[in-house]
Amino acid sequence: MEIRCWNLPATCFIVEPKRQVLRSRGRSWSCKATTPYDLYTLETATDVASLSSLLESHHDSMGRPPCLVMNFCLANLDFKKMRQEGFTKLELLPLSKGLPGSWSRPGLIESYRAGIKQGVFYPAAHGLTHFCADAIEYALEENQGEADLLRILWAEETPYIYWRMPWIGYEYWHPEKPHAGFVSAERQRNLIRRTYDFFLTLFGTPPTSACAPGYRSNSDTHRAWAEFGIRVAQNGTGSGLKAPFIDDMGILHLYRTIDFEPSQKEMDVEKYLQVAEGCFSRGLPLIISIHSINFHSSLKDFRTSSLAALDALLTALETKYPELLYVNDNDVYAIATQGTFRSRDEKIAVSATHGELKLCVV
Repeated sequence: MEIRCWNLPATCFIVEPKRQVLRSRGRSWSCKATTPYDLYTLETATDVASLSSLLESHHDSMGRPPCLVMNFCLANLDFKKMRQEGFTKLELLPLSKGLPGSWSRPGLIESYRAGIKQGVFYPAAHGLTHFCADAIEYALEENQGEADLLRILWAEETPYIYWRMPWIGYEYWHPEKPHAGFVSAERQRNLIRRTYDFFLTLFGTPPTSACAPGYRSNSDTHRAWAEFGIRVAQNGTGSGLKAPFIDDMGILHLYRTIDFEPSQKEMDVEKYLQVAEGCFSRGLPLIISIHSINFHSSLKDFRTSSLAALDALLTALETKYPELLYVNDNDVYAIATQGTFRSRDEKIAVSATHGELKLCVV
């Protein structure tokens, strides 16, 4: 999830850990929680509504609230069907058909849609699943230890715990031999086609922005994205500040600039303001990356402290930069390709030269 700012002149389900020991590749580890991501669950409708309310309380120089770009994985493991088949293969359940197994989050999908309608959320595609299905299927067929681990987790309606089992990879990228590297172009296209279809069913509109799981994408990914109408590609922070650019397939690439993770580290407002100054002085957007765990409250209350931290950061930005603009991916794409985007009844004209965007109101 991301929030984008400019100075003017946005699902892994984890159940309660059990006190048992799991073994994988000769190594053993306890299920006792040791990092915040051992308590990664799924947000509730109340979590989403609380975040929406906070965003609505903030406004930029044009009166617009911050808009959180929310990246959705469009399918979950269908635990019921997989259990009936002895957990021998993957079965997916589209998010539009509800949550898997015994998972229950009343009103959650409606809370997403309400935030989108209010303009504080912007939905984007993250893929079908976060993990590489090829890596999972290979483990089920070839590695008994890894297969046993998967089945133990699936029996508890938990798809995976990534940091404990990185061999599951990312959707378009297999991490290990004999299949290490990106999956084939045809395979990626099929995955992205299904992602497009599931997204359209869930939201009633096609996706125009995408973030590859783990930021693992290549030219095959971008070609398939472009074919299915993706106009904006979200990339990680990397090193240094990187300007947006449009590739040969017409996709605008954006780079995150701040990793905002109150669930895992102390927030340093002054440091973030320095990063913002570096972006704005070069005419670049400030893109704040926020993972959904920061707003969860079911297993542990990460939400309260994260909302307070986000409130403080947005307040500091609005105070220091009275000409601040909050924009979403559609706005940034319009800026890059048309030189304008519309804010309520006003059109904001922008000139873009050599990667730097200079803004003025007309």
